[in-house]
Amino acid sequence: MKESKLNDKNLNKDAKIASGLQTSPLGAGGETESLQTSPLASGDGGSIPLFVIKIGGNIVDDEIALQSFLKNFASIQANKILIHGGGKIATKIGEQLGIKSNYVNGRRITDAATIDLVTMVYGGLVNKKIVAKLQSMQCNAIGLTGADANIIPAKKRPIVFSSIAVSGEKADGLQTSPLASGDGFGDGAIDYGFVGDVTPSNIGVQNLQALLSNNFTPVFAPLTHDGNGQMLNTNADTIASSLAVALSSIYDVRLIYCFEKKGVLENVEDENSVITLITKEKYAQLLQDKKLFDGILPKIDNAFAAIDNGVKEVLIGDANDLLQNITAQTIGTLIK
Repeated sequence: MKESKLNDKNLNKDAKIASGLQTSPLGAGGETESLQTSPLASGDGGSIPLFVIKIGGNIVDDEIALQSFLKNFASIQANKILIHGGGKIATKIGEQLGIKSNYVNGRRITDAATIDLVTMVYGGLVNKKIVAKLQSMQCNAIGLTGADANIIPAKKRPIVFSSIAVSGEKADGLQTSPLASGDGFGDGAIDYGFVGDVTPSNIGVQNLQALLSNNFTPVFAPLTHDGNGQMLNTNADTIASSLAVALSSIYDVRLIYCFEKKGVLENVEDENSVITLITKEKYAQLLQDKKLFDGILPKIDNAFAAIDNGVKEVLIGDANDLLQNITAQTIGTLIK
């Protein structure tokens, strides 16, 4: 009954989409009660809409911004999953415990002491505070790591050499400090420690579907496990895209990356120069014209990788614009 009403509402809204704004192929969006209704019509064989939404440490660290975001997130009347970054609190608590943070290419080196620290902070303090806030907003959130119900198994990242190590997974909101070589693996070798790499096909889709079908809202900390009792630190963007890909066989998925800009900017110094739509052809042209700053390229590359593997759309935008960006009339950057 709910889905039928949603589809009728979406059909009536199609003619009302403002010119100049991007239209989602998933259907037009309802606007009742501060855009709280799901915008995604069942346009792909009757698939159910799902929003996979990632927030970074800049939101987690800001109590006011977090409260505002969670209020909007809780109001979304559709299947949804939240993945959060870690923020700066792990570093602060680590300093109190005498645990030093080290980074290479913007990625945390996760030694034995650090994996215990981030498991405690990301999977405990940060995750449960978010869940408690959502519960107070009548959102039936359940806090998870990848180890829970074996939803996100991963493999420990192998030792790599600096010549082939890639940047782009900078820890949320944390300062980087280069780690000197001499780690016993030869010049340029980097051991990231207890860091997990995820294969979407290994994700426990049935267990996730069971939670969603029973009106739970999963909230994931950026942690996975190796299946042998070891927790692993995993980039939140990676978890979000992996979950989106894995669930795309069941749901119409829009993957939303919330960050500090309104979207992908054509001119990094002009906050209003948001590129509203990026296709592969548009992306190639932007790269050729050197219109994009380097820091956004990994996010766009990851977005297209997700789309190539079944995700319907990817949206990059400001967390404050979440309710607008779950509709067909997005004001961030829609990638498809």
